[in-house]
Amino acid sequence: MTATPAAGPALRAMVVNGSPNRPSDTAGLIEVIPSMTATPAAGPALRVVVVNGSPNRPSKTMGLVDVILATLAEMMPIQTSRIDVYELGPEFTGVVEREQVSPDVEAALKLAENADLLIAAIPVFRGSYPGMFKHFFDLVDQYALAGRLVLLAATGGGEHHALVLEHALRPLFGFFQALTVPVAIFAAAADFDGTILLNPRVHGRIQLALTDVADLLRTRAPAAAAH
Repeated sequence: MTATPAAGPALRAMVVNGSPNRPSDTAGLIEVIPSMTATPAAGPALRVVVVNGSPNRPSKTMGLVDVILATLAEMMPIQTSRIDVYELGPEFTGVVEREQVSPDVEAALKLAENADLLIAAIPVFRGSYPGMFKHFFDLVDQYALAGRLVLLAATGGGEHHALVLEHALRPLFGFFQALTVPVAIFAAAADFDGTILLNPRVHGRIQLALTDVADLLRTRAPAAAAH
C-alpha cells in the first residue's frame, strides 16, 4: 500500500524529549509532518491521538499502530498526534499530581483528553501495561475521557499475552467511562518481520475493528459534531 500525501500538514506527531539519545533542545517540540492518507477522502478530519507505551524506537507496537492508522486513513480523513510516554522526561516521571506537571506534559495530557479517537498502544510487560503508560493515565482527569472512543492495541511475545487487552486495558478505560471499541487488536512477535506487521489475520482484525465503528467515528469528527 502506497500512501499519497494529502495537501497541507495534517499528521502531527508530538515529540517531547526525554531520551538520552536525542538533543535536549528539542524538549517540548510539536513537530508537524505531512499527512499519510492512502486515498483522498472528503469531510472533516478525525483527531486521532496515539498514546505510545513502548520505550523502544522503532518498535513492534508502533509498527502495529502504523497499520491501524493507514487502514483508518483509507476510510476517512484523519489528523494524528502521538504521545511517547517514555520521552516525556523528568517533568513527567517525577510528579504525582496534575498541578505539578510542566507545560509540555500538560499539553500532552490535554491532547489525549480532547481526542476524537484515542489509540492506547502498549507492549505487554510482565502480564500488564508498562508503568510509564499507567502513570500517564494517573494524571489524566478522571472524567475527561467519559464517552470518548478508545481503541486498544497491544503487542507481546505470544498469543497468551492477548489477555492483557481484556483483563488490564479495558478495565482501565472502564474506570474513565470511555467507550472502548469492541474489537481490540493484538499482534505477537511472530506476526512481524522486524517492526513490519505481516500476518494477514491481524490485518483483517484491524479492518474489522475499524469497520465496526466507522460510522460512529465519522460523527466524532469536529465539523460533523458541530452540526
